[in-house]
Amino acid sequence: MTSTSLDRKGLLLGIGAYASWGVLPLYIHLLKAVPALQLLAHRVLWSLLLLAGIVLLLRRGKAMWRAARGRTLLYLIASTVMIAVNWTVYIWAVQNDHVIEASLGYFMNPLVNVALGMVVLGERLRRLQGVAIGIAAAGVLVMAAGGGALWISLSLAVSFSLYGLIRKLAAIDALGGLTMETLLLAPLCLAWLLHAGAAGQGSWGQSASLNALLVLAGLVTALPLLMFAAAARRMPYSTLGLLQYIAPTIQFLIAVLVFGEPLHASHIVTFGLIWTGCALFALDAVRVSRDAGAGI
Repeated sequence: MTSTSLDRKGLLLGIGAYASWGVLPLYIHLLKAVPALQLLAHRVLWSLLLLAGIVLLLRRGKAMWRAARGRTLLYLIASTVMIAVNWTVYIWAVQNDHVIEASLGYFMNPLVNVALGMVVLGERLRRLQGVAIGIAAAGVLVMAAGGGALWISLSLAVSFSLYGLIRKLAAIDALGGLTMETLLLAPLCLAWLLHAGAAGQGSWGQSASLNALLVLAGLVTALPLLMFAAAARRMPYSTLGLLQYIAPTIQFLIAVLVFGEPLHASHIVTFGLIWTGCALFALDAVRVSRDAGAGI
C-alpha cells in the first residue's frame, strides 16, 4: 500500500470525523425533549458499552489497565471532568437554540490551544499566532459588548482545549483514554438515570423511537473519535488541524439555515474577527509545515 493511498484514507477519515461532529446538532435536536444531563448520561453509558466491546475485540484491556495508573489516572480524572463539562454545555446549547455560540466556541478552540501552550507549556508564540489571537480576542470583546451568550463559547473552547492539553500529557492511547473516561463517568451517569426514572422523569421507555435514538448516542459519540484517531496516525497533525474548521462551519450553517437562529450584528462582527484570526492561524500552520518540509 503506497503512502499516497494512506494519505487519502487519512484525509477521508479526518473529513469524516469533523463532518460527523459538524452535523451532531441535528442528532441532538431530535432529542430536544430529553434533559441535557440525561442525554449526557445516555451518551456516556452507551459509548462505554461500544468502546468496551472494541477493547475486548482488540484484546487491549490489559494494556489499558496497565496504562491507567498513577499520574496517568490523575490526568484521566481531570480530562473526564473537562469532557463532561464540554458535552453538557454543548448539549444544553443545542437544545436551547444557541448553536451559533457553540460553533463560535469551536472556531476559537485552536487559538485557545496556542494560548494554553504558551502559558502552561512555555511554548513560544510566533508573531502571526500573536496577531491571530489578538484579533480573536477583539471578537470576543465585541460579542461580550453585544450581550451574546459568551459563556457558552468560552466554556466550550476552554474546556475542550484543557481536555486536549491534559490528554496530551496522559500516557495512554485514544481508545484506552476514552474508554477510561466513560468508565469513570459511568457510575454517576447510571445513578442519575436511576434517580430520574424513580422520580418519573426518565426519558427511557417513552417510545421505541426515542429508545433507539438514545442507544445511537454510543455510536454518534465514539465513531468520530475513532475516525479522528485513525486519521491522526495516517497524516501530518498540522494537516489534520486545518480540517478542524469543518465542524464549526457546518454547525454555523445548520444554526442559521436549518434551525433559523437569528444572526445579530454582534455575531457578524465577532465571526468576522474570529474567522480572520483562524485564517491567520491556518496560514501560519501551513507556512511552518512547508518550512519544516523544506528543511528550513
